[in-house]
Amino acid sequence: MASPSTPRPTDTGGPPPVLEALAIRKQFPGVLALDGVALRLFPGEVHALMGENGAGKSTLIKVLTGVHTADDGTVLVDGRPNTFANPVQAQQAGISTVYQEVNLCPNISVAENILIGREPRRFGLVHWSATHRRAAELLTELDLDLDVTALLGSHSLAVQQLVAIVRAVDVSAKVLVLDEPTSSLDREEVAQLFALVRRLRDRGVAILFVTHFLDQVFDLCDRVTILRNGRLEGEYPIDELTPVTLVQRMIGGELAGLDRLSDRAHAEAAERATSRPFLQARQLARTGSIEPYDLDIHPGEVIGLAGLLGSGRTEVARLLFGADSADAGEVSIEGERVPLRTPRQAIARGIAFCSENRKSEGLVGELTVRENIVLALQAARGWARPLPRRKQDELARHWIEALDIRPADPEAQVRHLSGGNQQKVLLARWLLTAPRLLILDEPTRGIDIGAKAEIQKLVANLASDGTAVLFISAELEEVLRLSHRIAVLRDHRMVATLTNDDTVTPERILTTIATGADS
Repeated sequence: MASPSTPRPTDTGGPPPVLEALAIRKQFPGVLALDGVALRLFPGEVHALMGENGAGKSTLIKVLTGVHTADDGTVLVDGRPNTFANPVQAQQAGISTVYQEVNLCPNISVAENILIGREPRRFGLVHWSATHRRAAELLTELDLDLDVTALLGSHSLAVQQLVAIVRAVDVSAKVLVLDEPTSSLDREEVAQLFALVRRLRDRGVAILFVTHFLDQVFDLCDRVTILRNGRLEGEYPIDELTPVTLVQRMIGGELAGLDRLSDRAHAEAAERATSRPFLQARQLARTGSIEPYDLDIHPGEVIGLAGLLGSGRTEVARLLFGADSADAGEVSIEGERVPLRTPRQAIARGIAFCSENRKSEGLVGELTVRENIVLALQAARGWARPLPRRKQDELARHWIEALDIRPADPEAQVRHLSGGNQQKVLLARWLLTAPRLLILDEPTRGIDIGAKAEIQKLVANLASDGTAVLFISAELEEVLRLSHRIAVLRDHRMVATLTNDDTVTPERILTTIATGADS
C-alpha cells in the first residue's frame, strides 16, 4: 500500500470517477516500476499523464488496460473493483487504448477497420451494406466525413488515428487512453485530432492523454497527474500549473548545491571556443524527427543537451553519428564538409556513440565482456582481419582495470553484469577506438550512485585530455555539472545554446524548456 506520505489526488467535488487506481504497485526483476501510484479519471474530462522516461507512465497504462497485472493495489471501474487478465477484459469493462503506432489494417476499408469482428451479419455472412451504413453513422455522430468504403491505407496517418479512435469508442465508450497520438502529426492534423477528442469529452468520455508536448497539455487537458521515478508526484487542475512548474514537478527539485565547473575550466572552454571546431552542423534536420539546428563542438568541450523526453535530444545525436540520415543541412569536420549517412562513416571520422538503449542497441548480451569491448575495433578493421586473441585479451584487461569493471573477468557474459558495469563495458568499447567526439546518450540512467560518479569523472577527464563530448541526460544536475555549453531542446527544436556560467541556473534552463526561449 502507499505510504502515508504518498501524495493524494485532490477532491474535485464533482461526480465520482469512472476509473480509479489506488496504491498501484508493480515490480519487475530488479525494477520497482510503480510504487503506490494513484490515478482518477472522471466522465467528460481530458486528463494528462505526465512524467519523464522511466517515471512509470507506460507501466500504469498497461495495468489499467490489462496488459500487466498489478502486484498490489486496486483498479475501480464505476466504483467496483476489477482485475483485468488481458486487454479484452479491459475493453469489456469500457477501457480502450489507441497507441502512437496505429494498430489497424491498411489493406482493408475504413468500415471494416471500425467494425472488424463486430460486422453486421446476414445468414452467417458479413452484411456489407449494413456494415458500411453503421460505420458511416458512427463517423457522422463524431462529425467526421470519410468514405467508409475506401482503403484505410489510402488515408493519412492522422485520419488513421481518427479511425482508430472511432473504433475504440464504439468498442468501449467509458475510458479512452491516447498514448502519444500526436507524435507523428503536423499542426493541422493535431487540430483535427483535438477537435474529435473534445467532442468525445463533451459526450462524457473520460480521456487519458499521454504526450511529451507541453503546449498540447495546456491546450487540451483539464487535469494532469504527474509521475516521477515510479511514484505519484501529484494531481493538479491544469489551471493551477504553468509550463515552468509542470516541468519542475516532472524533473524534481533536487537541483541545489551543484558542483559547478571551475574558473579554470571556464577559461579553457572560452579559449577553445575561439579555435576551429572539431564538428560543425549547419541547419541539419530530418523531417518528422528534428527541425534544422546549428551546433559547434570543439575539442575538449562538453556540450550538454537538455530537454524533456521527446524533445529531440537523441535525434540530434543520431544524425551526427549517421544512425539516421539527414534530409537537410550539412556537417563539417575540421572545416571539411563530410557525409555522415552511416555509422561506419562517422566512426571513420572519429565519432563514437553510446546509445541510451545499451541492451538493444549497444551490448550483445550473449557475448563476453572481452568480445563486447573489442567489437567496434574489430568492425573498423573489417571481419577479414580478425584481431588476434592475445591482443583482445590485452585490450580487455587494460580497460577492465582502467574503468574498474566488475567482476574483472573478461570471459563473463555481459548480460550478467550490473547496469553500471554494462555501461562501463560499452564505454570501453568506444574509448578503445580513441574517438575525437564521444556521444553519450543517457550514460548514467539506471545505474547506482557510485557508478554514476565514476562515469561523470570519466567524462570530465576525457574533456581535459582533448576529447569532445556530446552529453545527453534527463538530469539537469548532470548537465549543469559537466557541460561547458548547454543546448536546450523543446518539441523537436533546438531553442537555445547557453554558455554554462554563473548566469545559467536550473530555473533558467527549466524556463527555457517550458517556454521555448531563453529568458
